Amino acid sequence: MNMVKLERITDMLREQVEWGIVKGAAACVLKDGQPIYKGWHGMADEARNIPWTEDTIVRLYSMTKPITAAAAMILMDRGQLDIHDKVSWYLEGFKDQKVWTEDGLVPVEREVSIKNLLDMTSGLCYPDDWFPAGKEMSKLYTRLDEEYKAGNPSDTLTYANLIGQQPLAFQPGEKWLYGTSADVLGAVIEVVSKKKFGDFLREEIFEPLGMVDTDFYVPEEKLCRFAENYQPEGDKLIPCEWQHLGLTYLCRKKPEFESGGAGLCSTMNDYAAFATMLMNKGVYHGRRILSENAVRYLTTPQLTDKQQSELTWDSMVGYNYGNLMRICKDVRDGAGISTYEGEYGWDGWLGCFFANDPKNGYTFLYFIQRCGGLGSKPVRMIKQIVYGAED
Repeated sequence: MNMVKLERITDMLREQVEWGIVKGAAACVLKDGQPIYKGWHGMADEARNIPWTEDTIVRLYSMTKPITAAAAMILMDRGQLDIHDKVSWYLEGFKDQKVWTEDGLVPVEREVSIKNLLDMTSGLCYPDDWFPAGKEMSKLYTRLDEEYKAGNPSDTLTYANLIGQQPLAFQPGEKWLYGTSADVLGAVIEVVSKKKFGDFLREEIFEPLGMVDTDFYVPEEKLCRFAENYQPEGDKLIPCEWQHLGLTYLCRKKPEFESGGAGLCSTMNDYAAFATMLMNKGVYHGRRILSENAVRYLTTPQLTDKQQSELTWDSMVGYNYGNLMRICKDVRDGAGISTYEGEYGWDGWLGCFFANDPKNGYTFLYFIQRCGGLGSKPVRMIKQIVYGAED
């Protein structure tokens, strides 16, 4: 590996900061679990004069989802949960569900299953005023936000049961739609494990992996390492003082709703440990977290051709989906010149991104805090630099 060529990643991070695209950025590349590149540049919080460092804490948003999927696999390894279990067995709110159609509301033809949650084929959506089911979810989130502001926040189970009472966008299993499935899965894990979702994650994943800075909030003693979230305004970036998707307290206080889809905060090093465990087929530093069989399933494409036809995002070109992650299925579709079949990972609303390439043994991590992120281009550039630096 040509280490001089790898420094082009540092150049990319510096240019992003100097051009005002982000306030701060970091990247990490591992080969067979060992770091071959780490770099960062800029500020984690400009107003507080906190530079970005190796242990800067960020909001993961949707990069929470792969961790939630792994937590579900732990319960499956133990025979406590099955892929085809009906969600209504665990959450009352999912009984007698209805589906939006052109003819109005109709009963579900089949109940939402755990597999539907893992593959985003449940019909559950995020708030979105462009279609009827999305409008109803917007009303629910608005009501829950008003209740939180009035001092009556809902917990994880309450959130999930209320989500289940909203009409679905389509019959379960019919299509793919990005939505609240992972939040509901977190509540199922809570019911099955008989533990708070956050406690289960800490005991089963974070502590065994040494993820000491990963939680649903940042405690006061660690706020000196917590990155600000920025949003574009004109030609500047300004602090973003709001959150969406049911998150509260700006992650500075332990929340009642522990969002399996978007709620975790973490560091680049912590997430690298999680990604390394997956690359090692479920083992980290000699300790097994997931069975090899669970990792095999977790990283296998799950969508049918019909379901995959809904993956219209630019970042999903060449990818299938399954278990709350993108999984490269066909590099000929244009996933990038440095993408190999079997690569998997996910990203978040604030631009954090991870990808594992099992074929070549690489893990790629890219962390920023900018509303809407920068898409998948920065990670494609990092991958291209790494493969271009091979001897």
